Amino acid sequence: MILGRIVRFGVVGVINTGVYYALYLLLQTTLPYLVAHVCAFVLAIVGSYFLNCYFTFRIQPSWRTFFLFPLSNAANFVITTVGLYVLVQHAGMDERVAAIPAAAVAIPITFLVAQFTLTSGSRHRNDGPAAGASSEPSTQRTG
Repeated sequence: MILGRIVRFGVVGVINTGVYYALYLLLQTTLPYLVAHVCAFVLAIVGSYFLNCYFTFRIQPSWRTFFLFPLSNAANFVITTVGLYVLVQHAGMDERVAAIPAAAVAIPITFLVAQFTLTSGSRHRNDGPAAGASSEPSTQRTG
């Protein structure tokens, strides 16, 4: 079960990184690179939340986890922001490329914190895929 969850997290991470990077490149054409990074990160995190709920952890989204999820990515944000700054300013890496290795460093920490944030207190809702689930508890039980 945990291996499947890690693989699904990796798939979501690849998708989310692609979304983040496309937004970063687009925004960077008109904004300074660190501002583009922050904006792209915030926009990508919303998509990441829903993908992680439905696909990775198979829980139904809730307002509680929606607001906690960005907090769980605080470590990711700090690591990627500092990494981006260091790679561009001190290592001389091209700012269009530096976002990728900076993001890769944060992946293991992000998985652990996201798993804790999204699944703690929701074990009773983790009976299967969350697709089609509402925010109200189900009254229909099987088996």
